[in-house]
Amino acid sequence: MRPKLWEDTSPAAERVLIEGYRRMSPARKVSQVAWLTLAVQQLALARLRAECPDASDDALRVKLAALWLPDELLKRVLAYERAPAA
Repeated sequence: MRPKLWEDTSPAAERVLIEGYRRMSPARKVSQVAWLTLAVQQLALARLRAECPDASDDALRVKLAALWLPDELLKRVLAYERAPAA
């Protein structure tokens, strides 16, 4: 028997949910993941705004990126962003 995926969901509801995911097209799954990712980012951004009410939009975007990116990649992204246009 496989473990429950969600502790707050009945086994019957979990089966319905899993079957719905199985029937979804790959494009629909990608769309759902993109939408959920955006929702999580918006929630994180709201938290950052509450914690740093005086921060600029650019500073908040950097703080948001720091939540997702490993340190080395964040450093590379910031260095690229600051590089003068060719």
